[in-house]
Amino acid sequence: MGLFAYVCSAVALLQIVAPTEAPKPKALFPQSARILFQGDSITDGNRGRNADPNHILGHGYAFLIAAKYGATFAERNYTFLNRGVSGNRVTDLEARWKEDTLDLKPDVLSVLIGVNDNSNIPLDKYERVYDKLLTETVTANPHIRLVLCEPFTLPVGSIKQNWESWSAEINERRKIVTSLAKKHHAALVRFQKVFDDACKRAPAEYWIWDGVHPTYSGHQLMADEWMRTVQDFLSRRPTKK
Repeated sequence: MGLFAYVCSAVALLQIVAPTEAPKPKALFPQSARILFQGDSITDGNRGRNADPNHILGHGYAFLIAAKYGATFAERNYTFLNRGVSGNRVTDLEARWKEDTLDLKPDVLSVLIGVNDNSNIPLDKYERVYDKLLTETVTANPHIRLVLCEPFTLPVGSIKQNWESWSAEINERRKIVTSLAKKHHAALVRFQKVFDDACKRAPAEYWIWDGVHPTYSGHQLMADEWMRTVQDFLSRRPTKK
């Protein structure tokens, strides 16, 4: 084979095997939208409490989502906010809801809460308070886009010792979140199935190191599923320019 023919063959082969560029996600949020993440330590991600942009969003799924959308849609001037607080339950959210949610005037609100409520906050109270917070939010901004995230768990560490009752109660809280998402016309991010499916590829400890808190790989799973779900859900709604 001559050199020219060899080069042409190599180029053709590279075109075949080279990965195709991932499609650019649709710009679903309005121009200059404010996207707020609320929740407990999983959302907190050891976030900074000052204006340092290197740490202000933490190092979890909220950071990964903001990084992707912020870079892809730089011209749309999105603002990403994280107000997750480690150890929080739904009643803690209630105590700081005005300052850390309503006063921030988000256009998109994502909430992940429930794992700390397990065995601490009765199911009926969890639902009642959660519903109240969402109602207050929609009343303040009828056009807000809501994203509710399932609480999730895997049988790792000390959680294994009481796995059946622990996981059963988490499942009941997932049902409540599903019901609230339907009631408030929110996107529902089903994290549990994502982690269950991921355990077919690697052990549970690879994704969630203590049964509650994801590893960096687990946070990437969450970010991917959040973006996939929100893309699918919000694409059915018109976007303001």
